[in-house]
Amino acid sequence: MSEQCAAVAKKANRMLGFIKGITSRDEEVIIPLCSALVRPHLEYCVQFWSLLYKKDVNRLRRVQRRATKMIKGLGSLPYEERLRELDLFSLGKRRLRRDLVTVFWYLKGDYKENRDSLFTRSHMENMRGNGRKFLLDTRGKFFTMRTISHWNNLPREVVDSPTWDTFKIQLDRVLGHLV
Repeated sequence: MSEQCAAVAKKANRMLGFIKGITSRDEEVIIPLCSALVRPHLEYCVQFWSLLYKKDVNRLRRVQRRATKMIKGLGSLPYEERLRELDLFSLGKRRLRRDLVTVFWYLKGDYKENRDSLFTRSHMENMRGNGRKFLLDTRGKFFTMRTISHWNNLPREVVDSPTWDTFKIQLDRVLGHLV
C-alpha cells in the first residue's frame, strides 16, 4: 500500500507542478484546478487501499498542504487555517465523508434490501445517540470496521435524512464542526 501511496503522491505533485506554471495565484483559479487535476489522484479508490501508516497519510497531506500554499495571501498561514479560510476539508475528513455517504447509500439506496449482509442492526432498546445503531461485522470487512463508530455517532436528523442530497448537506454541517 505504501508503494501505491507513493505513486499517487508523485502523480498529484506532477499535476501541482503544472498548476504552478499558471501565473494567477487567485483562489478562484487554483481551487478549481486542484479539485479537477490533483484531488482525483489523492482520492481515487482510497476506500480499497486504506492508508495504514502515518507516513502514507502524511505523504498525501503534504500534497494538499503544498496546493493550499500556492494561493495568494495564504502561504504563511498554518495548514488548518488555510483549510478553514478556503472552506475545505482535510483529506481525512473528505475520506470520512465519502465513507459515511457510502454507508447512507448502502443502507437507504439501491442495496437496502441486502444491508444485513454487511451491517447487523442492534436490537437493543433505549440507545443513546441517533437510535439507529449497527453492530460491527466481525468477518473482517475493513470498511465497516472504520465507519460504523462514526455512523453511530451521527445525530438522528442526519441519519434519518430523506434524500441523499439532504444527507450530504447535513453531514457537511456536522463534519464542519469536527476538529
